[in-house]
Amino acid sequence: MKNVPSRSPYICVLPRLSESGGGPASFFARFQAGLQRRGIPVTHEPRDPAVTAILIIGGTTQLWDVWRARQRGVRVVQRLNGMNWMHRKRRTPWGAYLRAERSNWLLSWIRRNLADHIIYQSEFARGWWQTVYGKVRARGSVVYNGVDLREFSPIGGNTRPSSHYRLLLVEGRIGAGNVEGLSNAVALAQEMDRLTPRGVRLQVVGEVDALTREQFERQSGGILDWAGQAARGQIPAMDRSAHLLFSADLNAACPNAVVEALACGLPVAAFATGALPELIEGDCGRVTPYGSNYWNLEKPDVPTLARAAMEILADQPRFRAEARRRAEGLFDVEHMLDAYLRVLAPER
Repeated sequence: MKNVPSRSPYICVLPRLSESGGGPASFFARFQAGLQRRGIPVTHEPRDPAVTAILIIGGTTQLWDVWRARQRGVRVVQRLNGMNWMHRKRRTPWGAYLRAERSNWLLSWIRRNLADHIIYQSEFARGWWQTVYGKVRARGSVVYNGVDLREFSPIGGNTRPSSHYRLLLVEGRIGAGNVEGLSNAVALAQEMDRLTPRGVRLQVVGEVDALTREQFERQSGGILDWAGQAARGQIPAMDRSAHLLFSADLNAACPNAVVEALACGLPVAAFATGALPELIEGDCGRVTPYGSNYWNLEKPDVPTLARAAMEILADQPRFRAEARRRAEGLFDVEHMLDAYLRVLAPER
């Protein structure tokens, strides 16, 4: 990359994402809002000659434009979470299989050939990419996702039910091809329900197709509450109204649902896969061994996690205080922005 004179940062973000979705869209909305608070302009046009750095959230098809920008001295930074892998472990339509493989190839190609710096969402994500696709010349760093600790806070409306314990599951979309997380959540809720006379209900937040809902209604024993898809602004109140969050993703890089829950003082229970052992430490929650080969989508050890979850329910004040403390120390959106700007605009 050519050396260019120092100038005020002007960040191009690719691809352009809707601010209303989850996952990468949630990150983009928070990132853009943070830059606006700091007076740093954002564009989605890499050909703009004023651009000083490009942040690629995962991948982009505008490879030629990014390459040309890099030739004129623009710094290229890629943000990476995990990669597609479940399509190789279950029956997947050929079209979906090829799209997943194409996405992995594109992310890997940008990582190896275009990026000046890689920001991984966790140490787990960095190790995964290096194991599968090898090390690259680009420097790398780990920056966890962050949230506005004033918006996601234990302080606010919604009280927890006193007639039962509420176990919360927050997902963007759950369909016929992605039911492992919901299946594990139902099994956990059923096991917990057997361990306490107060009873446990599982509240599912996210889009669930009718066929999947009907299937799990039949096998859940009547302990499911369907909350539907929630807007981002509704999540803090939902987190505050629960006793415990179950993080269902297997091998997640840095799930937003976990970060948001901890910020709201909601403890998290999960199996020890992906980045979750990094994120959930001390008494902000509990992670327990999966108990089998999760890379092959085998059945987990639910009873061990259920007993750990009951420990959280038995001492809510301690675990809720530690959850908030963990978020304050690790998941402040302002600290996240500082870390990104140190990479995107190192001359500032």
